[in-house]
Amino acid sequence: MGPVFSLNVPLPTSVDRLASDLHPKLTGFDRVRDRRTLVCKRFGVDDVRSEERGRGGERRGDGERGASRGAPPRQRALDRVRERLRRPLAAADPFEVAVTGVDVFDAPRSGSRPVLYLAVESDGLVRLHRRLCAAFGVVEGIEGDDYVPHVTLARGGDPGPGAVADLVAAEFDPIRWRVHALDVWDPEYREPAATIDL
Repeated sequence: MGPVFSLNVPLPTSVDRLASDLHPKLTGFDRVRDRRTLVCKRFGVDDVRSEERGRGGERRGDGERGASRGAPPRQRALDRVRERLRRPLAAADPFEVAVTGVDVFDAPRSGSRPVLYLAVESDGLVRLHRRLCAAFGVVEGIEGDDYVPHVTLARGGDPGPGAVADLVAAEFDPIRWRVHALDVWDPEYREPAATIDL
């Protein structure tokens, strides 16, 4: 099963405005993102299961104790994610992020190509990503050493000749902000399911 949740960096409205300004130039792509995300770490079902054992020796997840035991499965999974994130995020400080340009994945790990994205620079985000990979494991090919912080704008299709090059060459002032909280993103509902302060 694919990821059930991801931990994302909330985007300021200035990033949405930039994406909206670029939108008219994204003709020819199969899919243009209307909701944009900056993923810090993905979590699969196995990532959020605890190895703890109950009194009788049965295996149980962190979020399956107490009030969440009778909750729907998705809520229990969210509770487990939040519980498992507590320790690795305890030492995390707010960090700086900057959107610095437009770039492209010509040969993405999966899905259609090309993938046009906003390039993100942040040493703090990369350090946090590595800490979370140490705690939860790596999604091969897109995390760990392969992690490229980015905000996808569009993918697939057949953009006109020179269209991708023109977008990559577009210049704008970097958008900088300080991250004080992270969102647990629920891809089923396409919205934040929880916010965790740093």
